[in-house]
Amino acid sequence: MFASMNILVNTRLLLNNKMEGIGLFTHELMQRVVKKHPEHTFYFLFDRPYDLRFVYAPNVIPLVYGPQARHPLLYILWFEHTIPKVVKKYHITLFFSPDHYLSLRAKVPTLLAVHDINFMHHPKYLPWLNAKYHLYFFPKFVNRAEHLVAVSHFTKNDLVSFFHLPNEKIDVVYNASNMPQGVLSTDEIQQTRKKYAYGHSYFFYIGTLNQRKNIIRMMKAFDKFMDETQADISFVIGGRALWTDQQMETAYQQLKYKDKIIFTGRLEQTEAKLLMGSALALIFVSLFEGFGVPILEAMSSGVPVITSNVTAMPEIGGDAACYVNPLSVDEICTAMKCLYTDDSFKKELIQKGFQRVADFSWDKSADALWDALIKTIPEK
Repeated sequence: MFASMNILVNTRLLLNNKMEGIGLFTHELMQRVVKKHPEHTFYFLFDRPYDLRFVYAPNVIPLVYGPQARHPLLYILWFEHTIPKVVKKYHITLFFSPDHYLSLRAKVPTLLAVHDINFMHHPKYLPWLNAKYHLYFFPKFVNRAEHLVAVSHFTKNDLVSFFHLPNEKIDVVYNASNMPQGVLSTDEIQQTRKKYAYGHSYFFYIGTLNQRKNIIRMMKAFDKFMDETQADISFVIGGRALWTDQQMETAYQQLKYKDKIIFTGRLEQTEAKLLMGSALALIFVSLFEGFGVPILEAMSSGVPVITSNVTAMPEIGGDAACYVNPLSVDEICTAMKCLYTDDSFKKELIQKGFQRVADFSWDKSADALWDALIKTIPEK
């Protein structure tokens, strides 16, 4: 039955030097899957010119079809008009979409990857048209898909609860760390701190800058930390603004120690590795996460983690993180002070972090994804 299949993969988020969470998920898993299964042909569907580094093996055939899908109206054109044509033209056996979206019109068994459904719980965090698109289409997507993968048990349970889906329709396929395990040298740390933080030790956040990521409370907690300790510490915030946020700008301008907060903008992977590995601690106190990759990246780098006690973050951090209520500026500040002053606690978290991150593997996740792909094909 599975001697040779034509598998179509939505690879529109494989963007050279611009990959973020879902793009990295796609990259890490698909490069392993295509190499492990050379008997099948994988059609990678891009919505713009692609980089040859994403043609991982001889059994990958790259295709480019527009329009470039980065807007709800263009999503509809690409998924509901372009993809059905591609499916028919290339005699596709099954379709894998790793980024929440799929084609309702394509007549092919479909596997959908879901990273979180924050947009269903809190549509206010999205621009109006994006929110409307997700609220209307996503319930149709999860019911249209023959099978789904979720990146955590939290996300799986959220899907089951919210959409009344059967448990057996969803497999869990974890992310893993995108950074190699190991600490930086003293010289690398000193040079990184000199370049980005005026030579100071610093707390670090990496991710998009939107309301869901709780940036305002992180900044207020740091301001309170500085007021209470007068420490020679900076706070480096790495990432791009996903949408303009006037509230964040207003809160920043009101801070007493705003000159100690450094915004780097979007970071290349090599920069992110150096900044993560040189940090005093990662501050990742998001309001809602389906996984939380920076937690594992910090642990890989030998950096202790302060994170939220809600949604998927405790599942990922296990016993190797310092947990706080993300709505409490006081709790975030207290955790910062604890890691700044308590070396034994810091060392304990670092050691547990190395053990914890070993539980997550892209190789294991690639095998789990392949199992889910096979389950997508209806039994005859």
